[in-house]
Amino acid sequence: MKKTIFNHQTNKLSDLDLRMVKAVPAGGNWQHIPDSIPSKRLEQIRASGGRTTYYGRLKYENPSYTISTFFNRPGNGCYIHPDDGKNGNRPQHRLITFREAARLQSFPDEFVFMGTKTSKLKQIGNAVPPLLARALALSLPGKTYVDLFCGAGGMSLGFEKAGKELVGAIEVESKICDTFRKNFVNGECKLIEGDICDLQNQEKLFKLVKNNLKGRKLDIVVGGPPCQGFSLAGKRMIDDDRNVLFKEFVSIVKKLKPKIFLMENVTGLLSMSKGAVIKEIMSYFSQLGYIVENPVILKAEDFGVPQKRRRMFLLGHLPDVDVNFPPKPLFSKDNCMPSLMTVYDAISDLLPIYDGMGDDVTEFDWKPRTKYQEYITGSISFDQFYKAVSRK
Repeated sequence: MKKTIFNHQTNKLSDLDLRMVKAVPAGGNWQHIPDSIPSKRLEQIRASGGRTTYYGRLKYENPSYTISTFFNRPGNGCYIHPDDGKNGNRPQHRLITFREAARLQSFPDEFVFMGTKTSKLKQIGNAVPPLLARALALSLPGKTYVDLFCGAGGMSLGFEKAGKELVGAIEVESKICDTFRKNFVNGECKLIEGDICDLQNQEKLFKLVKNNLKGRKLDIVVGGPPCQGFSLAGKRMIDDDRNVLFKEFVSIVKKLKPKIFLMENVTGLLSMSKGAVIKEIMSYFSQLGYIVENPVILKAEDFGVPQKRRRMFLLGHLPDVDVNFPPKPLFSKDNCMPSLMTVYDAISDLLPIYDGMGDDVTEFDWKPRTKYQEYITGSISFDQFYKAVSRK
């Protein structure tokens, strides 16, 4: 079967990085690189006893490690393709492609990333995995939602897969907005491109939401505001200029009055200032009349994402609204549920790249090897995928 995929491109390695990549076996890391290969970066890692994911090569049998915005750098994580030549395959001594990273994030193949390579790294690495977002959406009542700091649309894609309806979104970066508009039906009519701190942009968003709601109530506001200043001690965090984005999240929730809000962020937010930061965040929402649930950390792999990724979620709801939050895991290492999806499940069917960096548009003879691949290409639904893997 002929198949066309997009974004199956990788970044070029330097001659030095290529030598190091060739030395790392599947599942290995910087510790496998011999001292005879000179590298200032390696010297720093060895001196500090760096993370075992540095210069890491993926392993087919496991979920990947977290895909960050730096998957174009072998020294910053575990981003080397798993084919090391020891399994009988011709080795692929390269970094994963944008499409492979997107698959590991659970983006479907039909989702096309626009813009420069630097922008694509940010779009994919910063995204909420759509399958995780889908599970979140299914745990919440209501249909309509607004996506703040929407990025490329990982959260929105998962919510749409769960049957929710987008009535407004806002994102500041132009190239990322191009991706959002490309992939969502009527995306142009549901997205505000601009700085969320600009009051004119907020008014545009409020007007857009009102028009799309058509007299209905807004059910949910979601978003992941950056929180760079939350670790400062001895100063109320809300007064830190770097937390202006968080303040805008609060003010927009106050204005739109959704039944539910869901804030997504890094897990480290929970431990900042020994927990005082998250307590203060919760207090601002409580003052708006919301019942704020205790924050939870969810594992992306528990919901079908072939990647070990941890994110924090803070949910609040009006007193008369019942929620079934957090969502229950669907996959597990235990035998009682389907096994975790792996790197093999995600990317083993894709066209190998042995030389060069691949192409943005690639056509090849495609044969799926796993049910996840059938799902991610749109050949089967999630329910069909889950039923099939549940039989194992």
